Amino acid sequence: MRRALVAPLLVISVTGCSLSGQDTLCTKTGANSQVSTVWQPSDFGGRDEARIRLCVDGTCEERSSGSPDDPFASLSVQLPEDIGASTVRVRLIVTSTRSGDTVVEDSARARLTEQHPNGKACPPTAWTATFRAHPDKGLISPKGMKLQ
Repeated sequence: MRRALVAPLLVISVTGCSLSGQDTLCTKTGANSQVSTVWQPSDFGGRDEARIRLCVDGTCEERSSGSPDDPFASLSVQLPEDIGASTVRVRLIVTSTRSGDTVVEDSARARLTEQHPNGKACPPTAWTATFRAHPDKGLISPKGMKLQ
């Protein structure tokens, strides 16, 4: 009898639910609504040889391409927290820091996806999209990108 009672209580304590099923324990992981791009610095010559500029609906952020010793780099543009499941315009411009020439220029439309880092029943809700900045193809999916 003792084992029969302990097992259900263990499951309840691990899942964070109360006996009544009403309460959910939430972690406090934060999240921001944003559009991000990731890239491999070596794709753009490394050693800060390029400037990566990412614009979302007219709001832009930019940074250097980074060290070729780093497996990847990233850049994000913050969005309003209440943006919801909308579609945004994304523009990528990569320029050479030596010559000032445009190396890559591309644009896309991104449908934001809902994220719940602490579980669906817990705040916050963030709306995100992520692209890979590719030296030949521009903005592409980050799926399959090796981060090592």
